[in-house]
Amino acid sequence: MLSMRLVATLVLAGAAPLALSAAAPIGGEAAANVFLEGAPVLIAWPREAPASAATAWRILDDGGSTVAGGAPAGPAAGREPIDAGRLGIGWYRVEFLDGDGGCAGWTTAAVIAKLAAPVPRDSPVCLDTAVAWFARGNPLGQERHARLAALAGVAWTRDRLSWRDMEPSKGAFAERTTYDTAAEAQTAHGLDVLQVFHDTPAWAADPTEKRGRFARDLRDVYRFCRAMGARFAGRVRAWEPWNEANIESFGGHTAAEMCAFQKAAYLGFKAGDPAVIVGWNAYAGVPAPLHTKGVLANETWPYFDTYNIHTYDWPDSYVANWAPAREAACGKPLWITEADRGMKYETGAPWHELPRHGEILKAHFMAQSYATSVFAGASRHFHFILGHYTEDWNGVQFGLLRRDFTPRPAYAALAAIGRFLAGARALGRQRIDPHGHVYAFRAAPDGAEGDVLVAWAEKPSDWPDRGKTSAAWSLPAGVVPSAVYDYLGRPLSAGVPATLGSAPIFVLLPRGAAAKLALEAPPEAAARRPGEPTPIVLQIHVPSDARQKIEVVQWAGEYDHVIAVEADVDLRIFAYNFGAGAASGTIAVEHAPSGWDLAPRAWSMALEPFDRRPLDLRVRRPKGVPGDKTADTWVVLRGDFGAAGRPVLAFRLAAFPGEGYDR
Repeated sequence: MLSMRLVATLVLAGAAPLALSAAAPIGGEAAANVFLEGAPVLIAWPREAPASAATAWRILDDGGSTVAGGAPAGPAAGREPIDAGRLGIGWYRVEFLDGDGGCAGWTTAAVIAKLAAPVPRDSPVCLDTAVAWFARGNPLGQERHARLAALAGVAWTRDRLSWRDMEPSKGAFAERTTYDTAAEAQTAHGLDVLQVFHDTPAWAADPTEKRGRFARDLRDVYRFCRAMGARFAGRVRAWEPWNEANIESFGGHTAAEMCAFQKAAYLGFKAGDPAVIVGWNAYAGVPAPLHTKGVLANETWPYFDTYNIHTYDWPDSYVANWAPAREAACGKPLWITEADRGMKYETGAPWHELPRHGEILKAHFMAQSYATSVFAGASRHFHFILGHYTEDWNGVQFGLLRRDFTPRPAYAALAAIGRFLAGARALGRQRIDPHGHVYAFRAAPDGAEGDVLVAWAEKPSDWPDRGKTSAAWSLPAGVVPSAVYDYLGRPLSAGVPATLGSAPIFVLLPRGAAAKLALEAPPEAAARRPGEPTPIVLQIHVPSDARQKIEVVQWAGEYDHVIAVEADVDLRIFAYNFGAGAASGTIAVEHAPSGWDLAPRAWSMALEPFDRRPLDLRVRRPKGVPGDKTADTWVVLRGDFGAAGRPVLAFRLAAFPGEGYDR
């Protein structure tokens, strides 16, 4: 699922701007039929609802109950907007009825709370928007995406950028692009931007490799990242150098390749903007212990400020599945920069609508995902994705918005999460047998710091079986909530319900009151590892036909280098100097598998600034290497360049099916 979806994401880079519907005028608080609480709800007739056929309209809430209705005003050729008065917070389906009472067309609307305080910059509630691609070359569309994200109370947005677009020929950078206007639109709305790129221009690509692989010369990577860091300083606060490099869709790179690329990119971004946050080049799928070993063996932790992964699993798996990622983070913040669980759409192109019951379950999923993620260790959680986005190969719809920007229920649910989990930090969770979930946070809902509980009941299951679970629950004696809200942010006047269901509730408590619950502590982060980056970077180049996939899950996996048995194999190692001064020193084989022949075992060299030196290494792998995950197949090279540091390169040359995932 994931790899094919992201192949499709690449296609968005060349997509035409989405058409803007009359139902979603740009500007104002009612952009895209999203209204702030207390404002008049005026809904324009969408193009898809033929005005001439409609004799009445009605508005249904998320439960299917009619909350407003009437007859259309004005001539059929120019219907006046529907005046629904002042609807309460929630999500609504607006239907246009024909003379027989049938639905001639429909649209959606949402009423959300106006943010009472600025969103805390450290809030974990973030959103993948891909503004520059969804509204490519369309500043008005970019403005709309940015505004809808800001209205929902997210702190950060994740965008997309193309190296090919920015540097079409070596050293020649495009001037004003869709990426500049998108960054400006998001920044203008108070959003912090995380930017990612995952392509190589033809001039920097290795002609012997397939498209989608890293640039072979890391000096090109460094130069590009340095230029982008400087260009977007103040507009892009964080970068991911590449996206999901471990899967085939984005190159099928090995851990050793990812680590060398990360080091060059980090040094480049920091040279362009010392204040910028540089994340790990985000890992796809279930975090694998083998990948963590590669990150640690290559001593990569000084070269990322945040450790970034993606998840498309159910929330009940987050805590256990992310253990290798928490270890690889080495005490740095863990960012989940894509997260969702796709649902199959019910109708065909171009709308690809979700089933009516399914879109409500998806809205329930939103708080389940965010709350569990923060407990599991995430300091930022980016839901995938704001805009209307489908995967035709498997029939999945991901977008929080419909094709004309009008909201799905999950968008209204996100606005409640942005409000109540503003600045949230996990305090713990309360287990309720068999399938009840209660997560406690210190947060600042509506700008007032306090404790917030997010509670629901759901068993581990796929979409068809969700929404059918319940669990009894009550607060301890003496714990009195200041307010209780449902999953869309509506106040529950009756207080905490005695039975939890799939729809999460938010329970607001005075600061410190959550301590009276029997809470299980969040999983501990790994210890912070000491170390500083060195400007000397080592890189291995092995032909792509020497890579082998180690299956982890269907849509992701690990790749490793594999060489033949009892044959001399010539490998090429590159040493780079990204420092401002010359460096001289040695590189030696620090570790090799028992019985393997490596020659030579050491090299001496001098590296001028921005120099790149090739080193030849001949390896012979003997017969009889155990064919299981217990085998030591690591080769480690260590440099000693005095004040310039002790760079390391660790890689494997043998891999065995199934060893990438041992849980």
